[in-house]
Amino acid sequence: MAKLPLEGVRIADFTWVWAGPYCTLQLAHLGADVIRIETRTRPCVTRLLPPWPEGKPGINRSGYFNQYNQGKRSLTLNYAKPGALDIARRLVAASDVVTNNFAAGVMEKLGLGYEALRKIKPDLIMISLSGYGDTGPYHEYVAYGPAQVPLSGLSSLTGYKGWPPMHAGFSYADPNAGVHGAFALLAALYHRRQTGEGQYIDMSQWECAMGLLPEGIMDYTMNGREPERDGNRDALIAPHGVFPSKDRFENTGIMIDMWVSIVAADDGEFGRLAIAIGQPEMARDPRFVTAAARKRNEDELEAAIAAWTSQHSAAEAEQILQAAGVAAAVCAPNKFVSEDPHLKERGYWVYLDHPEVGVQQHCGIPWRMSRTDAKVRAPAPLIGQHTDEVLTQVLGCSADEVARLREAGALE
Repeated sequence: MAKLPLEGVRIADFTWVWAGPYCTLQLAHLGADVIRIETRTRPCVTRLLPPWPEGKPGINRSGYFNQYNQGKRSLTLNYAKPGALDIARRLVAASDVVTNNFAAGVMEKLGLGYEALRKIKPDLIMISLSGYGDTGPYHEYVAYGPAQVPLSGLSSLTGYKGWPPMHAGFSYADPNAGVHGAFALLAALYHRRQTGEGQYIDMSQWECAMGLLPEGIMDYTMNGREPERDGNRDALIAPHGVFPSKDRFENTGIMIDMWVSIVAADDGEFGRLAIAIGQPEMARDPRFVTAAARKRNEDELEAAIAAWTSQHSAAEAEQILQAAGVAAAVCAPNKFVSEDPHLKERGYWVYLDHPEVGVQQHCGIPWRMSRTDAKVRAPAPLIGQHTDEVLTQVLGCSADEVARLREAGALE
């Protein structure tokens, strides 16, 4: 096997919460040495969030944190104490990339802004994944993904006809920004390899989210029209939605209905769907014979399909329709995703022994590389787990220097 794509690249990771750590997670997957700078005086929000194994909270036990920080090292620094900022600067000098997702100006206030850090390391690459970017009237706004999703326009497109805007179901802007940030850093690393030049990347999480919404933005800018919310339906394709099945399952005393998603994108697919559900005449019915006709008669079309799906389990409906060449899939609850045989066969799930919570199931790497060994190499770190290791092995600190820093409270 060839060496990993980012082997030898070191990331001084000042990020926290979700967007930033998700960015550096991708870099860790690619082989970078990601050293996450934390503090016990203000732990990362995600260290304090459930789910907890066995329902027992703890700063090292969060499934949320442990998912998005696999393969990283943890160094604790308390900037309010003497020596901590000096250690941060020394780590920057020994790194290729600095990442942060604080609000605009925070790193500058700490004395760790790009202009200060490039004097330490001229070819440094630095990215700020701030909520709204470093410039503009919103640049000092407080930002979290749940605020950026509505501001991006996504919530205005989400919801049923006649209903108010709805959230997308989770903080979609965060991991989306993380992937964009990782891509930008890879491009900057490539540029540095070609030119020897470092650079600063000013990235807006809000703008990353807006890049996912061309339909809504273009409909307004080109036609002066706000797209109407229409549930699971598509503006042109029918059927396009989720349909009830006959099966349910119990979870913590609640019965969960199972559904199946079905899309027939053209006349050929609709014809195959009609045959698969035992109603081939539907493909010749004037109400459904063309895409435009199916849209005009979508209520009747969906009722006919739902009558069939409700006689089958979601898995059966998926298998029957897929065998006919129709795009269909179970709307899988988490229980089914975590037990899915396809994901198990592909080795997607990660089972590594974490020092405090033992072996837990985590999402792994969603790509396979033919010439590099793409796998998660270590569980998420305990807070401060690698502080001494980084200080002595990366920065060359002596045991006495580490002891003095610890005594001064700089390593909290």
